[in-house]
Amino acid sequence: MKDKYLVLGSTGLVGNRLIQHLSGNNLEAIALTRRKIKNLPNNINELIIDFNSSLKEVSFPECDHLCVCMGTTIKNAGSREGFKKVDLDYCIDIAQRAQKIGVSQISIISSIGADDQSRNFYLRIKGMLIKKILTMGFDTVNIYLPGLLIGKRNEKRFLESIGQKIAPIIDPLLVGKMKKYRSIKADSIAAHMIRPKTKGVNYFYYEDIMNEK
Repeated sequence: MKDKYLVLGSTGLVGNRLIQHLSGNNLEAIALTRRKIKNLPNNINELIIDFNSSLKEVSFPECDHLCVCMGTTIKNAGSREGFKKVDLDYCIDIAQRAQKIGVSQISIISSIGADDQSRNFYLRIKGMLIKKILTMGFDTVNIYLPGLLIGKRNEKRFLESIGQKIAPIIDPLLVGKMKKYRSIKADSIAAHMIRPKTKGVNYFYYEDIMNEK
């Protein structure tokens, strides 16, 4: 039997591509979203939720695999606390709810350098999410640690747009152990997320994703 997916962050850069790959492979999926998704594939359902209200009021459908693709920036969130709420608190709340309905596998889009002890606030929050998920007892945990994501977003991120322009120049210089810092297409990660994984904790860097094409 094919897994049924629950996608958190389905309007984001990776999440949107993931929805397309799930649809193209005729896999069942529910997109968790705060607003209706434009051009949602016919074979993908959506569940609109208000993250600021009590999630206990939301009835989650039975699923096997939760994909956490949600993320923001401090600028868009308005503050560090707002960023933490989106990138950590909401993700943990959904993961806990998903586990209660029988989800046994979780995939997280994090970042290279994620570390709960990092002095960098962004990387510290990313690391805190990983640390928490690893304590929850999922049968399979897939952690993606990409460098700069390449792709077109619905929202503008100035620094990211600059990074995408210079990535083709910098990437070839990143070799050996530095290769994991190369930029990577969001579509490549999304395609990799729906491939079968071994049970346990799996970490995926640039080469792990690109070498499995």
